[in-house]
Amino acid sequence: MLDLIIEPMQFGFMQRALLVSALAAIACGVVGTFVVLRGMAFLGDAIAHSALTGMAAAFLLGVNVFLGALIWAVPASLTISAISRRAGVRIDAVIGVMFAGGFAVGIILINTSENYAGDLLGVLFGNVLGASWGDVLAVALLAGGVLLVVRLFYKELVFTTYDADVAQASGVPARFLAYLLPLLVALTTVAALKTVGNVMVMSLLVVPAVTGALLARRLASIMAATVAVALVAIVAGLYLSFHLNLPTGPAIVVVSVGLLLIAVALSPRRWTFLTRRRQPPATTKPDAIR
Repeated sequence: MLDLIIEPMQFGFMQRALLVSALAAIACGVVGTFVVLRGMAFLGDAIAHSALTGMAAAFLLGVNVFLGALIWAVPASLTISAISRRAGVRIDAVIGVMFAGGFAVGIILINTSENYAGDLLGVLFGNVLGASWGDVLAVALLAGGVLLVVRLFYKELVFTTYDADVAQASGVPARFLAYLLPLLVALTTVAALKTVGNVMVMSLLVVPAVTGALLARRLASIMAATVAVALVAIVAGLYLSFHLNLPTGPAIVVVSVGLLLIAVALSPRRWTFLTRRRQPPATTKPDAIR
């Protein structure tokens, strides 16, 4: 039994895969908590799919595809917020446009490659077992930057998550935070692309956060539970992939969804946490940020 645990970690590619995946899981767990509680679950999916254009362009130019994803995802995330705020268009409609347009252009660009079928699979579903130490460093920098920003603006993010109007009336820079969270989602999405790929990145950003919301009540506890669930899904998915010869990204997603179903079975009443918006008194701040 012990050999089943130790054997995979004797290989360098598994060590790198575990590091990349764990770093991405931590960042996704922290940012995903805010995304789920603010009802912005599809934002990460839209950014990931639209980032396919940047990844495809980088591939055709012979540069790192994740650099291309980053260069595309950051402006895309800010554009979504800008169009929604300035044009008065519902953000879900803007997300839908960005999702479809970016993904379609990316597919067209990939199709121009002679060996696009194999390349497309790696981009869409991830190839974490092929991660290099350069990938580990890149994901570490992205995840570290995201966690640092969340730490610096934690109270403001929590306050606007509970009630943006009260937060703005209390002097919290709500307009700035309206752009900050999509930016964090973009950076987190790029960090997770190597692990689960373009198609399933939302699963790593959203599913553990939903599970965490079923297991805890206070935001800090939800965030801790989310990160723990994401890490368990990562480790279990990697081991299943190694021992059963399964595709790694989908294996991680299946484990993540399985953990969510277990949480639903054990605490079905906790769904009210996600469906009922908590309204703190206008004269006080939520307990989580005091």
